Amino acid sequence: MHFDVFNGDADGICALLQLRLARPQAAQLVTGIKRDIQLLDKFTVNPGDQVTVLDISLQQNSARLIEFLNQGAHIFYVDHHQPGDIPNHPHLTTLIDTDNETCTSLLVNHYLNGKYPLWAVTAAFGDNLNHSAEQLAAILKLRATELEILKNLGIYLNYNAYGSCLADLHFAPDKLYQNMTGFESPLAFISDNPELFMQLKQGYEEDMSCALHITPEYQNSAIAVFMLPDTAWARRVNGVFGNSLANLHPTRAHAVITHNQQGDYQVSVRAPLLNKTGADEVCSAFASGGGRKAAAGINHLPCAQLTVFIKKFDDFYSCTAATIKPY
Repeated sequence: MHFDVFNGDADGICALLQLRLARPQAAQLVTGIKRDIQLLDKFTVNPGDQVTVLDISLQQNSARLIEFLNQGAHIFYVDHHQPGDIPNHPHLTTLIDTDNETCTSLLVNHYLNGKYPLWAVTAAFGDNLNHSAEQLAAILKLRATELEILKNLGIYLNYNAYGSCLADLHFAPDKLYQNMTGFESPLAFISDNPELFMQLKQGYEEDMSCALHITPEYQNSAIAVFMLPDTAWARRVNGVFGNSLANLHPTRAHAVITHNQQGDYQVSVRAPLLNKTGADEVCSAFASGGGRKAAAGINHLPCAQLTVFIKKFDDFYSCTAATIKPY
């Protein structure tokens, strides 16, 4: 049995698309919403099973990973989040790089010697790694119109992954992947699936229009905190809204806070684009927090800890603000 385990966002989907174009393999798909990262808990393995894991934190799955290895599974793990201690095991192959300018799909693109680079460009845009996406696109000599299409697709795919449950999403990530599989180019996928693309586009634009009317709950020169209402559109848009804020205000850190199903909060943090550091440190101080230096989050922040979070967030980035140089 082969299992393909992947984050349900643009990066996870595009990474798997590249791998399966290069190495077709029937597999059981294991994925979920953006914040559903402990995906190894969703299945069991037998000796000899093959597991490909893409774009989820090894640190958050380490106990289950070791259990799988001890049960005789062979695992290929590609990711760009902080991994913690990586097990030394003959059945584990890892490709992990936490550099701020890379993502899982860019790692897979390099691993495959650039065989399907347009998917990597799309994913990099989805992860708000615009500079990395544009660097790769420049080598490919893409037209400006093509680059804009790939950028939009990446943003829409990333947007589709956010929500507190699958019912919040426009498309379940496994179904979306199945619609996209087999296309060597994102441009070909869009050409053959214009209605799907337009549904994502319309949803994104409607939700972002709502978000842009929200004023900060708290802000100063170093940070801004936005509280979104308890609605499905707010849960869908929180990640891409954070990316948009980061692009508009590159010297400022941003936190976008939404309500979760338990009556508490979920937090998305974006470090300043001109100082991509600390998001993981701030969020990891809370029980369900983690992520990357540039972008991180807290899955479950109790209401009573909201002021604690805002103070820690403010203290961290107010201290580092002096190191950020504006354009």
